[in-house]
Amino acid sequence: MQITEIYKSLQGESTYAGLPCVFVRLTACNLRCSWCDSEYTFTGGKKMASEDVLAEVEKLSPERGLVEITGGEPMLQERELVPLMQTLLDLGHTVLIETSGERPLERVPKGVVKIVDVKCPDSGAADSFRMENLDALSSQDEVKFVLSSRRDYEFARDFVAEQQLDRKIHAVLFSPAFNKTAKGSRNTTHCLLDPRELAEWILEDGVPVRLGLQLHKFIWDPALKGV
Repeated sequence: MQITEIYKSLQGESTYAGLPCVFVRLTACNLRCSWCDSEYTFTGGKKMASEDVLAEVEKLSPERGLVEITGGEPMLQERELVPLMQTLLDLGHTVLIETSGERPLERVPKGVVKIVDVKCPDSGAADSFRMENLDALSSQDEVKFVLSSRRDYEFARDFVAEQQLDRKIHAVLFSPAFNKTAKGSRNTTHCLLDPRELAEWILEDGVPVRLGLQLHKFIWDPALKGV
């Protein structure tokens, strides 16, 4: 497997936000979102055997807690990743995978919580989501929309309504995009869409979603890696 980094931090997003978590960040992505904050994962990394990845996770989480598989786009390495995720589940870890939903998800082990990022128009990767992946989602899974404009919000709002997402999965998340060049100060001025404005739209329209902020970017320097 090609791995960019493995580290322990606090989960910054999803309904698991705030919990200690080991992150396994895989290298490579086939999308180029305008607001991407992990462009350093597109190339490089180091080749690691699945056994070595597992050993590193076990060292960082001997209590066998929360593990997130992320990227890049982790499902580009599906052949090696699927058995690794199953092994982590078998050992007693709670396993999350964060994915764009551009790759098929039906082979993801059933116990893995899928956090699927449906790309909105201003991401530059609109229409990349595989609609058939909706059939692979279960009541434990989550769908996230990263928003940087009113247009993105309306797209996400309508997608949730048309697909009745809130009735099918554990949570729908609306998250304002973060300026990928942000560094130093840790506040909402770095958000490309004002969280207060987004909150007001959600309340006005009665959208059955959860507003999410990238918690780690308000704790550490937004430019810091490995957190």
